Amino acid sequence: MAPRILLQLFLFGLVIMCLGLFSNAFNPADNYLINCGSPSATTIGRRTFAADVPLSWTLTSSKRIMANTTSNSVSSFSTPALYQTARIFTGASSYTFPIKQQGRHFVRLYFFPFIYQNFNLKIANFTVSTQDTVLLHGYPAQGGAATAVFREYSMNITHKQLILSFVPLPNSSLAFVNAIEVVSVPDNLISDTAQTLNPPGTYQGLSEQAFEMVYRINMGGPYVSPDNDTLWRTWIPDENFLLDKTLAAFKSFSGTINYEGGVTREIAPDVIYSTATELSPALTNTSNARFNVTWQFDVDSGSTYLLRLHFCDIVSDALFELYFDVYISAYMAKSDVDLSTISVNVLAAAYYMDFVVDMTDGSRKLNVSIGPSSLPNVLPAGILNGLEILKMTSNGTVTVVSPPNSKANVGVIIGSVVGALAAVILAACVACIMIRRRKTGKKQESKTWTPLSINGIMSQSLGSGLSDGNTVRMGLNANFGYRFSISVLQEATNNFDEGCVIGVGGFGKVYKGVLKDETIVAVKRGNPKSQQGLNEFHTEIDLLSRLRHRHLVSLIGFCDERNEMILVYEYMEKGTLKNHLYGSNLPALSWKQRLEICIGSARGLHYLHTGQAKAIIHRDVKSANILLDENLMAKVADFGLSKAGPELDQTHVSTAVKGSFGYLDPEYYRRQQLTEKSDVYSFGVVLLEVLCARPVIDPTLPREMVNLAEWAIKFQKRGELDQIVDPRITGTIRSDSLRKFGETVEKCLADCGVDRPAIGDVLWNLEYVLQLQEVDGGTEVNSINRISELPSQIHNMSILETETVDEHLPKKETVDEPGVNDHSNVSMSKVFSQLFQSEGR
Repeated sequence: MAPRILLQLFLFGLVIMCLGLFSNAFNPADNYLINCGSPSATTIGRRTFAADVPLSWTLTSSKRIMANTTSNSVSSFSTPALYQTARIFTGASSYTFPIKQQGRHFVRLYFFPFIYQNFNLKIANFTVSTQDTVLLHGYPAQGGAATAVFREYSMNITHKQLILSFVPLPNSSLAFVNAIEVVSVPDNLISDTAQTLNPPGTYQGLSEQAFEMVYRINMGGPYVSPDNDTLWRTWIPDENFLLDKTLAAFKSFSGTINYEGGVTREIAPDVIYSTATELSPALTNTSNARFNVTWQFDVDSGSTYLLRLHFCDIVSDALFELYFDVYISAYMAKSDVDLSTISVNVLAAAYYMDFVVDMTDGSRKLNVSIGPSSLPNVLPAGILNGLEILKMTSNGTVTVVSPPNSKANVGVIIGSVVGALAAVILAACVACIMIRRRKTGKKQESKTWTPLSINGIMSQSLGSGLSDGNTVRMGLNANFGYRFSISVLQEATNNFDEGCVIGVGGFGKVYKGVLKDETIVAVKRGNPKSQQGLNEFHTEIDLLSRLRHRHLVSLIGFCDERNEMILVYEYMEKGTLKNHLYGSNLPALSWKQRLEICIGSARGLHYLHTGQAKAIIHRDVKSANILLDENLMAKVADFGLSKAGPELDQTHVSTAVKGSFGYLDPEYYRRQQLTEKSDVYSFGVVLLEVLCARPVIDPTLPREMVNLAEWAIKFQKRGELDQIVDPRITGTIRSDSLRKFGETVEKCLADCGVDRPAIGDVLWNLEYVLQLQEVDGGTEVNSINRISELPSQIHNMSILETETVDEHLPKKETVDEPGVNDHSNVSMSKVFSQLFQSEGR
């Protein structure tokens, strides 16, 4: 602890020295600081919060109460004076702030619930919003506890006024706020672009987004108060977020920080760049030391975050000494980082990197790691100086309260009145339509859906009314089926209740739904903020309307009302293969079950690659996209990134890289040339997941174990694959079966696509592996004999594999029953074999 105390004393001196820099600090055009409910001004540090009486802003409320508390519990806060008074609202209320300079602003809100006279703020429940954005939906009450809540939002204000509205929710009659800040900040504080990780690419449009600050961390340093930050931000130490403190060391710097390349003290102050957490030098004194330093943070599953990582090389004695890798959760964010090159060949230069991360894998934990570079002749090292995690806020319907009897706001009043009248008229029209539909519904036993236009063919409906119950199959494109109304899917999912969520993906959340005829379905609702949007929606409908196979998840229908993008699938009782391998408490799958799942998945991929005139390349093969039904039969899902393969006279399709990190074909990633072999590589990674039951990328592990494919192939080449088998099935796998499985994986993961087998060849090998596992006596000769006894239908594979549905045939002639137009049980041993010459498609 002594070094830590010395560090804090040093930094205290540094802060005192840096105070002189604040004479040139950013001067905000808008700077509203309000101590709500207070009759007089309150000074906090070097800032003064005005009394809560309308001066240059307007406070509007049907009833507002100024309240105060003498509770001792507020004394423990860093700014207790701001929590001792509050403005209480018993109805919709608002503050209106004139905006002198449009652009990016901080909006900060302070809440502390207490009891004042007959008002118990501990049970208040309300929303806070601007004209454009819902900031807080439902005050986060802590079970009636008196807990302080601080919220900071960063938003681009494009109006001449900012109207901040407080609206009690129906289950509450109270809203309140203790203090408010509305402060201008530099527009370039948020860049317009950032890197994305899944898939790798660039996110554009950040400068227009609104964000909520979730974490602001000072790595290796102490708590930083608003008075010591040029934009009055608070930074907290990183110690409580470190997964293993013994791997980390804390570094401080007394020299001058170099601000170049657009980085200023508004991005982060000196005190942030003057401290760092690094890989412990005591553990990195040899080139063989391989470990990562990892911080872990609680986040909301399904949300999108902007991560800003701050760097400043305060540990090197010379240029080109520091090289390291940066990971965010399961993804390599940046490899072989060389800060001396990035910062124009100077040390101690401030620098930052921005990343947009979608928490679409269902996880509520976000990891950030630094670790050694894999470059030759480079000593293990790595640093991080600061970290900001900002959550993109949700837009939604907002309530703006206009000041009554205010001449200055006549336009706002007129707009509100007109809007209210329009809303009443619209509600009346909707009510009439609903009544008419209900009357029509009582007269008709069968109701229909609106026409579906797909592939240039308009399906014809059989009636005039939209259904909210039964459905009929639609016209020419009958292979696919239904267009659902949003009301039916709301009813099926209890209005998209969070309790019905069974998964979260790049497209959006997946809900379990029950239709009126008691059919259980999976409802995938698109997230408008997702990077996977309209194109993926159309791709999935287009593909699955033409494809049917026992090992492909079936699409039942879709909904595109009210700008919704919703896909409805058959429900897969057992969920994803990933959940059965790790990350849950589900029973362990046996080796035979795992092989059967792999074989089923390979059959689905084989049909995609060979069942059409042109191959269909999935592009996102991973364990999370392999679903299991009640009998553990595997089906490949999620075709939003799929793409048609090359023409017969071409070798590849040139396209932007998309997929999931850890599964990406390295050749595709390097050359942006997509082939069916890219799916084969991804499937090879899935096979390793099945064998080892661990994530494909895990930054919390030692460097050599982070990437599953790289790590496992080393064992395979040494003939030691048995050492990394899932401990739950160790000893149950026959040696010949494991050997052949390892050989298959190694071929799938060949660096060059031409060296990888076709998926049909992989399928044959997996069937071979299963026979080796089940054969009596365990001899490979016997297994070959058994394989040769597989069904005779294999001689007609070129005919049997094609399952494209004729668009001009009725649905009943394209049968899905086992054995009819579905050849998922047919072996590929005749066409793809190690005993016969493989032939092209």
